[in-house]
Amino acid sequence: MEHNMILSASGWRKVFAASGDEQDKSPEITETDRSIAVIAADVFFDYISKLTGQSSPVIALGIDARPTGPALADAMIHALIKKGAIIQYSAVTSAPEIMAYAKKLDGFIYISASHNPVGHNGIKFGTNDGGVLCAAKNAKLVEDFLKRLKDDKGVEEAVKKAYSCTTSELKSVYDVKDSSKHNALSAYKNFINETITGTDDKEYQTDFFSMLDAYITKNPIGVVCDFNGSSRYQSIDRDYFKERKINFYSINDFEIAHEIIPEAENLVHVAAEMERLHKEGYNEVVLGYMPDCDGDRGNIVYWDEKAGKAVILKAQEVFSLSVLAELTYSIWQHSDEKDFKPAVAVNCPTSMRIEEIAKALGAEVFRAEVGEANVVNLAREKRSEGYTVRILGEGSNGGTITYPAAVRDPLNTIFALLKLLMMRDGGIYQLWCNKSGWKYKEDFTLTDIIDSLPKYTTTGVSEPRAVLKVKTTDHSKLKAAFQKAFEADWKKKSADLKKKYGIESWEAVITNGTKETRDVKDFSKSGKGGLKVLFKDKDKKPVAFIWMRGSGTEPVFRIMCDVKGDNADMEKALLEWETDLIKKADK
Repeated sequence: MEHNMILSASGWRKVFAASGDEQDKSPEITETDRSIAVIAADVFFDYISKLTGQSSPVIALGIDARPTGPALADAMIHALIKKGAIIQYSAVTSAPEIMAYAKKLDGFIYISASHNPVGHNGIKFGTNDGGVLCAAKNAKLVEDFLKRLKDDKGVEEAVKKAYSCTTSELKSVYDVKDSSKHNALSAYKNFINETITGTDDKEYQTDFFSMLDAYITKNPIGVVCDFNGSSRYQSIDRDYFKERKINFYSINDFEIAHEIIPEAENLVHVAAEMERLHKEGYNEVVLGYMPDCDGDRGNIVYWDEKAGKAVILKAQEVFSLSVLAELTYSIWQHSDEKDFKPAVAVNCPTSMRIEEIAKALGAEVFRAEVGEANVVNLAREKRSEGYTVRILGEGSNGGTITYPAAVRDPLNTIFALLKLLMMRDGGIYQLWCNKSGWKYKEDFTLTDIIDSLPKYTTTGVSEPRAVLKVKTTDHSKLKAAFQKAFEADWKKKSADLKKKYGIESWEAVITNGTKETRDVKDFSKSGKGGLKVLFKDKDKKPVAFIWMRGSGTEPVFRIMCDVKGDNADMEKALLEWETDLIKKADK
């Protein structure tokens, strides 16, 4: 049976709308897709049953807010009933919520295509460790799934078996939907309290939140959300802010009103709403966010009181602010422990501003290949070596993961920024100013905090310049050819680069999975992983880098450049040079 799905660890995805149109909002799916859902559920059940030794494992099942979610969930419920699973179906649930909920169960299946257009859908699998299955475990599932799909007769029998379940069996799953959702929300709320405060000690949590509440009572704060019909509308957001006495406003609660990916071009709606609120006198609104459909990602808009308007933060800025907040918070919390070793785990194309922030605060930075699972696993490795990795993520898309969470979460991002604002006397922003040599002023605002960030110029991940179509499918071969072209060009250009930009030397760095290798002599060794060329000044200090990595799912190379300082000309020139060299190599 044909499936044409992308089967990556971050989710199995395809267009599930019956018409095949990726913008179709219809809830219908085809018979073939119903069969795919049944086989996927069977495969995961067998995996989790074997892993836990349970013949009736408890599996959480949830969907994001896409129209095809209910039909796919229904097919999976049929399959799981016949397999003997105990199903906790919570209908529309956000990704961080189902992952928090599953921590007390055996595993979860989450139906979502994250930030892809509305006609797409997909499936994410996980156990009870708070995240999705890692690449190696996902690969086992994929292998089993593809093997079963090849056997047409087997597929037919599996579907027939799934649909032989009785109406009373089905009813008993759907009847507990509300209580499953209630349990998911409450597990998620407890988990968010632990993530924000950095401890599961209830007494500490109470003290921490009463400190925030006292600040808010004196200095009202408002947050606005463009739900864009996402699963977060049915999560804890509204109640959670209300409980903290933070004024909460929202738009597009039920409807996917525009494109789903929370990049700058789609944050204009929440920015406009923030400006409207300010015009109407709601001047306490300082932050806005827009989540993607599964609600694990949300980028940020803030009110710039100097300019008197809402400003959309770039992904790398959102991440830098979160790192600044959570690293200083971690130091504030643990500084009296003598074996405290703070660290941050990031992906290869995260801007070097993170190294600058970490250096000022005495923390280490570790880098992994692109992919949330790589960064999460690198952080786990470093924790086992004795580091405290409070914050991790992929600066290139603004995704912030705050330990003990193993998934991005816009609430954690918002509260990282609120911590910076609300912890005043001897607070964490003051700590940052003391360590970084930035001038601290008593009545600081978010704009002041943003001004204190190290200045860098970085290619945005969603810019057309950041994606290059390539013909060569062998990435090692392409990178070997790139190296040849680069080294030849370096000889010609080095005097010019030195004069113009102070670049005197370079170093190649590669990332594969959780491993970073420095000073690499053979670029092709990076294979399908990330390749970075670091440019250094006369003191051997990095002043810029160019980076590349082939997409695992389409014939393109993602590229970017990061330059120290406010220097758009240098960023543009280096990125153009990289583009030309790749085109030259791609013969």
